[in-house]
Amino acid sequence: MTNALIENAKAILRRNDKGSYTVPTHGLYPFQWNWDSALSALGFAHFDERRAWREIETLFAHQWPDGMVPHIIFHEEDKGYFPGPDVWQTGRPTPTSGITQPPVAGFAVRRLFDRVLDRDLAERKARALLPKIHAWHSFFYRDRDPDGTGLVAITHPWESGRDNSIDWDAALDRVPRDGLAQFQRRDTDHADPTHRPTQHQYEGYIALVQAYRDAGWDNRRLHAMAPFKVVDPGFNGILLRSCADLADLADLLGERDIARKSHDFVTKSLAALDDLWSDRHGQYLCHDRQTGAAIESASVGGLIPVFAPIPKARAAAIADRLATLARTAEYLAPSHDPTDPRFDAKRYWRGPAWLIVNYMISDGLAQAGQHAMAARLKLDSLRLIERNGFAEYYDPITSEGCGGGSFTWTAAMVLEFLSAQDQAA
Repeated sequence: MTNALIENAKAILRRNDKGSYTVPTHGLYPFQWNWDSALSALGFAHFDERRAWREIETLFAHQWPDGMVPHIIFHEEDKGYFPGPDVWQTGRPTPTSGITQPPVAGFAVRRLFDRVLDRDLAERKARALLPKIHAWHSFFYRDRDPDGTGLVAITHPWESGRDNSIDWDAALDRVPRDGLAQFQRRDTDHADPTHRPTQHQYEGYIALVQAYRDAGWDNRRLHAMAPFKVVDPGFNGILLRSCADLADLADLLGERDIARKSHDFVTKSLAALDDLWSDRHGQYLCHDRQTGAAIESASVGGLIPVFAPIPKARAAAIADRLATLARTAEYLAPSHDPTDPRFDAKRYWRGPAWLIVNYMISDGLAQAGQHAMAARLKLDSLRLIERNGFAEYYDPITSEGCGGGSFTWTAAMVLEFLSAQDQAA
């Protein structure tokens, strides 16, 4: 069974490979997505090291001058996707979106550097990517944390990677929709509409795109004018892990300035992250910068920070929280608490389990010494694959595969999980 899974996973990566970048899956997502690419590179590294590096290089070839790396790169025209370049209008030489996504690339590059066999290639590629990744991290702390709190804000739900999370409901409802242009969604042409965000949510997403487009995509002032401004602990945890990994990699490569600045980011942000901790929920919570209040929503976004070097006591509490979730979810980790009346087992980020999230949480738990729960997440991930193939995400109660099929980063995570299993054996 293991060999068959490995070969199927490799076949999916090859099928979705466009030469210098991968698409997450054909039809539903026909372009290059930011954090998809970084995590997919980890899958390629198991059988084609040069291709793994090329994936990340292509992503950073489209970095903006201010350091931001966009969440979509529109390499080819495809009328089957909305919103396309005609909606974003970012004016880039190769069209891109105007927002970003969780900055997992620093972690991915460090992991590639540590694992690949061609050391000369790894050093050359990593050295070239270091300043680009650092520029992206600096963008966040400059333009998304202008008051220097140590925590960065997202200005669009799509930036979180958890598009329709219950975390965003109240903040998204406050987004003005006056003057919203009519639009035709395409995602429901490729996936079950009951698995996708609602029309009301999509109207909020597009209203934000229009507002930022009208502001000229000027990141120096978008934080101040953004009608949606939320500090997501999951996003910040991923940024923290990438900064920590980049700092260590820069130390190894003798890039002292990048190492020092990255270590400084980590020190300040780790202290600030603890302000988002909720003893009542046993996890971190989002913070709404518009209202100044915590968002009472126990989502998986509050568990992802274990991916960062958080205190061991916090990691243990997150392991306990996952054990509690396992009483009502057959498969970890649900993207929202199944006991919450807003939980929806099949609708995108309002309940389903995602292998990329399981991978990050499992990795962080293992780093913190929480090996039993880390192993449970790996086991559940492989059980989901064996029962329902390489889906985009899964119903955590029934294991039904939802969203897109033959999904690139799902396949990449299977290769990662099976590799880690082999190393532990």
